Amino acid sequence: MLRYRSSSDSRPGAERLAGSVRGRPSALLWLSTAVLLAFILTPIIAIFWRGFGDVQIFDRLGDPVVRESLRLSLVTTGITLGVTIIFGTPTAYLLGRHEFRGKAAVSTLIDLPMVLPPAVAGIALLMAFGRRGVLGPALSDYLGIELPFTLAAVVIAQTFVAMPLYVRSARSGFEAIDDEYMQIAATMGLSRPAVFRAVTLPLALPALVSGAVLTWARALGEFGATIMFAGNFAGRTQTMPLAIFESLEGGDPGASLALSAILIIVSFTVLIAFQWLTRSSTARSG
Repeated sequence: MLRYRSSSDSRPGAERLAGSVRGRPSALLWLSTAVLLAFILTPIIAIFWRGFGDVQIFDRLGDPVVRESLRLSLVTTGITLGVTIIFGTPTAYLLGRHEFRGKAAVSTLIDLPMVLPPAVAGIALLMAFGRRGVLGPALSDYLGIELPFTLAAVVIAQTFVAMPLYVRSARSGFEAIDDEYMQIAATMGLSRPAVFRAVTLPLALPALVSGAVLTWARALGEFGATIMFAGNFAGRTQTMPLAIFESLEGGDPGASLALSAILIIVSFTVLIAFQWLTRSSTARSG
């Protein structure tokens, strides 16, 4: 029969078991990992191989298509990130620090754009804000605002698909804060805004920054919803992913390779930064 053992009695055995389970990996594990890495790295390496060998990527960075799409992407993703932080942080705080009826439904609806196909997201934005959409005529007639196929449409499309990433990450950061810290700050006579600035925000900052990084990267790579709602007009709505598509379709692989290489470098840098922030957050919580 099994008998109960205290945690102090079972800990050495558990450590020995963990040590045996986490021993040297088998050849099968290494082989499977090598195959997966080869599958992922081959297309990426091919871009740089062809770019530096046949096209000379850095020579194409001065092309108007590359320069304008890069500028537009940086501008729109910067605005998207600002809007996301302003509106997403209070929502994440609400979901992370408060309980209320319908919380699960609110959380699910905020996450919904993350799982929507890009075409569906684009159609949804058109049906809501297009000239013949639900809100489009009112915006045009009463406010004189035309959203489709404008710079604002690019920002709206990027925000729609990327904001849930920030809210989810920031919510996790707010949820992880021990209530004891908040209570100690309250006993010192600090108001709620002061507690948020002095205690809550610094403790949740790694999660907020991680969410911001992921949101910016997702906005930078957005394609489907943008091309359907904002169109693909050079110098006005043509972001880097759209320029890659048009350059490849138009028989100019040099520009598409240059832009693709830039996006790969940025994405890799973002992932490294995200992992570093995640490790830093885990070390602090530990």
